[in-house]
Amino acid sequence: MKRYAIVGATSAIAEHCARIWLTKEDLDLTLVARNKERAESVVQDLRVRSPGSVIRIIEGDLVTPSSIEDIVREICQAGDVDCVLIAHGSLPDQEACQNDLARSANELSVNGISPALFAEAFANKMSISGRGQIGIIGSVAGDRGRKSNYIYGAAKGLLTRYAQGLQHRFAGTDVVITLVKPGPTQTPMTAHLSDEGPKMADVTAVAQTIVNGMAKERPVVYAPGKWLIIMMIIRHLPRFIFNRMDI
Repeated sequence: MKRYAIVGATSAIAEHCARIWLTKEDLDLTLVARNKERAESVVQDLRVRSPGSVIRIIEGDLVTPSSIEDIVREICQAGDVDCVLIAHGSLPDQEACQNDLARSANELSVNGISPALFAEAFANKMSISGRGQIGIIGSVAGDRGRKSNYIYGAAKGLLTRYAQGLQHRFAGTDVVITLVKPGPTQTPMTAHLSDEGPKMADVTAVAQTIVNGMAKERPVVYAPGKWLIIMMIIRHLPRFIFNRMDI
């Protein structure tokens, strides 16, 4: 039975990825969450969908380096992990962050530093076993800083550079790193934005794109795929044009 782990068990995207994986085969699945009680509903749903799977929860602090080390050590004690999806994060209010440095620091840590530390901890374990896959959920927001969400975008930009370095580290090995860049997706985290901007993507479709991309061992997965083109255009807009845009 393959061993999977998901960091950020209550993430809607992660939950839907888990559902897809469990429809394919029984898994030994560890879900990591800040709040075990909230994660229990996810576990109950997944157990109904896959009675033959072994599913457990680890509750812990997802920010402190020592806690991250302890969580990863506990997961890996039972054996090598085949696949990890690092999916935790938050969607901060940009204006609130601008006026509160402590909040900015927390959001940068939760959305950038913490996922990178989890990936590094799992990568170190996989470097010993010589195999495994790590999926890191970033965001299209990390492709170019914009006034509407540059604190969040900066954190996700950190993950982009981090994942590139990790991919370089493991190039030519059986350790695979996939960076996922979802666009705006209809989840509880984005519910307050549902009436703003373009229509958000369906979370089930986004999860399927992620699962497919990881199965093909792609280094970068935009979900939905249209964001590859959209962000390529935005990244290459001349500054004098970009600065006139209200985005």
